[in-house]
Amino acid sequence: MYEKENYHHREIIDRLASGDKLNREEWMILLDSLDDNEREYLHSKAAQTTIQNYGKGIFVRALIEISSYCKNNCKYCGIRCGNKNAQRYRLSKEEILECCKDGAELGFNTFVMQGGEDPKQNDEWITDVVKTIRATYPDKAITLSVGERSQEAYKAFKDAGADRFLLRHETRNDEHYAYLHPSNMSSENRRDCLFTLKKLGFQTGSGMMIGSPGQTVEHLYEDIRFLEELEPQMIGVGPFLPATNTPFENCSPGTVEQTILMVSLLRLRFPKALLPATTALATLCPNGMERAILAGANVVMPNVSPIEQRKKYSIYDNKKSTGAESAQQMEQLEQRLNAIGYHINYGRGDYKIN
Repeated sequence: MYEKENYHHREIIDRLASGDKLNREEWMILLDSLDDNEREYLHSKAAQTTIQNYGKGIFVRALIEISSYCKNNCKYCGIRCGNKNAQRYRLSKEEILECCKDGAELGFNTFVMQGGEDPKQNDEWITDVVKTIRATYPDKAITLSVGERSQEAYKAFKDAGADRFLLRHETRNDEHYAYLHPSNMSSENRRDCLFTLKKLGFQTGSGMMIGSPGQTVEHLYEDIRFLEELEPQMIGVGPFLPATNTPFENCSPGTVEQTILMVSLLRLRFPKALLPATTALATLCPNGMERAILAGANVVMPNVSPIEQRKKYSIYDNKKSTGAESAQQMEQLEQRLNAIGYHINYGRGDYKIN
């Protein structure tokens, strides 16, 4: 804990909100030393910042979970290749286009294709699917979240018509990254991929799990510094949730409080970023979506994947996949947003340059 008499905590929050650069000591105070009233003040400042930049409309993205196969063996993930009990599926190109059709009919203007690093859904296959979606829906935004690929693959995706790419860095600290991942994966390569995506002109999303095994406040500070270096257009933060049949299945989950604290801090540091209220947070807490929005989040990603497959994309236990997290419940989502003074914005929700 840091000495409170040396700093006026609300003053630090105000400085962050006004665009001032904070030093390490100030960031550590915000991460670790705010009381409940100061946290509430932080959340309100973050919500005000979101409204100033984007209004009270919450962007919706149509999430299509394209495969639960993955070649990687990340220690926290339920669809890791080493989990022999995971239920596997992969969507065909035709099934993905049917999901896009459903999403378009519901009014979505962004499609998000997310999946494990499935060897059968290789670079050429993804390029072809993106090209077909782009030809069918020339005005929609196409987002990919399909892991670490080569610069040539990323360029092919971009040339085919993809607009955005989501790839969480998970943790900037090399030792912590090695603790969470198998030895054939490196944090350096993950960061290289992110900078490549930025260089190619993708609206790029990064982010991290909050409360992952071994994570410290110092790690979160390093994450913020890395994001300052990357300057992503999108930042996804959600709590760590344990998954059965993984090395961390008995670990405690991250907390709602620390997660929404990070949402608010990132909103003030990156006032124009697109920040989702994540499914993981909604899984941990019934009103997690509302709490994230009131802390600065401005994106929700309802699921338009085939209903019979949704439970199989089990990256953590008890994943929320019904109610407002299902695209068939858009009316309920609108009602929940209205109850806290917000509404759905069906626009593409591109990053604001000015």
